[in-house]
Amino acid sequence: MSEHRDIARQKWREGGNPLASGRSGILGALAVELAEVIRPENVYLAVQPVDMRMGIDGLSTLIQESLGKPPCDGSAYAFRNRRGNRLKLLIWDGTGVWLCHRRLHQGKFIWPRAEDALWQLTAAQWQWLVSGVDWQRLSAPAQGHWKL
Repeated sequence: MSEHRDIARQKWREGGNPLASGRSGILGALAVELAEVIRPENVYLAVQPVDMRMGIDGLSTLIQESLGKPPCDGSAYAFRNRRGNRLKLLIWDGTGVWLCHRRLHQGKFIWPRAEDALWQLTAAQWQWLVSGVDWQRLSAPAQGHWKL
C-alpha cells in the first residue's frame, strides 16, 4: 500500500489528481493490481437474471441451492441483471470473498440463452464478455458449405 501512497504523493506534487483513473493515478494502479488478483480458472455464468441488490450471502446461497455448485471452490460465478447492463462476479479465493460489480454505460452484456442454469466460459471468452463484445461469435466454426 505504501507504493500506492508514493504514487499519489508524486502525482500531487506534479499538480495532477492522485485519484486519476488512468494508469498513472492510484486508482489506475489499483485497477491493474486487482485485474492480476482476480484471474479465476473457471468462470460460470448464471443464465437467469438476478436482483442486483443481492450480496455475498444471497449469491452464495443461490450458487449452492439453485445451481448445485459449492460457492467456495475457487471458481468465479457471474450474474447479470434483467436489463443485461450490469453484472456481479463472486469469487471465494481461500482467504476471503470478492464481489465485483460491472456496469456498461451503453449496450448490454451478451449472455447465453440456454436450457442449462449454468454456463462455463474460458478465460478468453470471459475477457471478451466483460468488454461488452459478443464472445459467442468469436469461436464460431467455419461454415464448410460457403463458397466464393
